Amino acid sequence: MRISVIGCGYLGAVHAAAMAHLGHEVVGIDVDAERIAALAAGRPPFFEPEFGDMLASSLASGRLRFSTDMADAEGYEVHFVAVGTPQSADGQAADMRFVDAAFGSLAGHLRPGDVVVGKSTVPVGTASRLAELLRERAPEATLAWNPEFLREGFAVKDTIAPDRLVYGVPDGDAGERAVGRLDEVYASAVGSGTPRIVTDYATAELVKVSANAFLATKISFINAMAEIAEATGADVTKLADAIGHDARIGRRFLNAGVGFGGGCLPKDIRAFSARAHELGLGDSVKFLDEVDKINLRRRARVVQLVEEEAGGLEGTKVAVLGLAFKPHSDDIRDSPALTVAQQLAASGAVVTATDPAAIPNASRRAPELTYAETPEAAVADADVVVLITEWPDYVGIDPAALGELVRRRVVIDGRNVLDPARWRAAGWTYRGLGRR
Repeated sequence: MRISVIGCGYLGAVHAAAMAHLGHEVVGIDVDAERIAALAAGRPPFFEPEFGDMLASSLASGRLRFSTDMADAEGYEVHFVAVGTPQSADGQAADMRFVDAAFGSLAGHLRPGDVVVGKSTVPVGTASRLAELLRERAPEATLAWNPEFLREGFAVKDTIAPDRLVYGVPDGDAGERAVGRLDEVYASAVGSGTPRIVTDYATAELVKVSANAFLATKISFINAMAEIAEATGADVTKLADAIGHDARIGRRFLNAGVGFGGGCLPKDIRAFSARAHELGLGDSVKFLDEVDKINLRRRARVVQLVEEEAGGLEGTKVAVLGLAFKPHSDDIRDSPALTVAQQLAASGAVVTATDPAAIPNASRRAPELTYAETPEAAVADADVVVLITEWPDYVGIDPAALGELVRRRVVIDGRNVLDPARWRAAGWTYRGLGRR
């Protein structure tokens, strides 16, 4: 099929390259000329495993091109809108300016029978509003809503082989045609038996935000238990193992630590709460406010642990391992690691931070920090080592060898991924979150 992808940030760029990889003819469109030039040259503007190779092969195939001109979407059959919905500057609601601008600009280039597919995470009710806009400006085009469920670090796999497909479509013949088009787009996944849910606009919009709200709640739940464990001498990791054996609960996302971050979960639960308040249903999601507070408290707890072990922060040399909000990514949006590093520095600590992928982004956001390319360079003469982003190289690091480089053998495990016995055997004072 001939597909346009409007918005070539993290979501859109991966989607465009993946659709070309699957055999479709694709044009990716974005107003950011620098980003488009990089993508057209085969240079990924962000770090994502496997994306660079897929981008290069899709460009080489001739099925993928990029443009800054919305008119280049004309003549394509299916148009995916994948622009960002950041948190608004003056509140918690989603900033819809970019989505509205993309739809408004695209509408003038649609032809009868075209299907416009929203992929952005939006407040419930947005699709119905945008469908009305299309009825006014492109009455023979159809809107569908197809939320994304990408995990950073696994975005290529999640696009090519998703764990489910959700189509929000209108009733009647137009909806049936939209389903048919989307089935053609995702023929490989549909053919392999990927679960497919066809529903209305509102349900499709709610699927994404409710999934993120549930995951955030599960993470903050175990972190609340970590607070209780710290006060009582219990071990939150053993607690999570025990309750995780209950099939109704499950062990995934029950890893206590410094909490969640990134460009999705924090802003999505805030936007969800804001939308519920607009609907007069704020009490229904009041728990999300506490989920957010618990999550932010864990960052402060890491800073507190450093202060406890160092006997104060002024002049204390702290090595921070990890800057991205999660491993296999260079994304520092709402990153717990970068927040902790900045809070330590603001309190007088001398911070040296490292990360395999996120140093360029972090140095632009936090130029006050010192950066090192390797963990060994970061920990040189450190009084405290803090692991916050669980990159495999950090999890598997040799505590005995690292101990030869530091001034004091004190480690704060912000993700509870290190083996306490191994580190203590190497002479380290080990502190985890919710662990004795």
